[in-house]
Amino acid sequence: MNFLDKVYTKSDSIVFRKIADEFILVPIRQNVGDLESIYTLNETAARIWELIDGKIKVGKIKEKIVEEFEVTPEEAEKDIMEHLMQLEGIKAITEK
Repeated sequence: MNFLDKVYTKSDSIVFRKIADEFILVPIRQNVGDLESIYTLNETAARIWELIDGKIKVGKIKEKIVEEFEVTPEEAEKDIMEHLMQLEGIKAITEK
């Protein structure tokens, strides 16, 4: 399957919060936050996280990132691919 046709869904064990000017992901295990595993996201990564809904294809996420940020389609695709791989690595998302 082409990368741009993939769809991802968020894990129920991750909570996203904006605190002041920072965006964070906090893994929740048995209702307790694992403070050693808090992940800070930049603005672009936070927007990618917000767009992941279990329905939208990566290609559509790419289009929105190109529209909303000053990046080329090639830069957006590379950044999205890297970010999604990192999110998969920490089990924050899964491919649907």
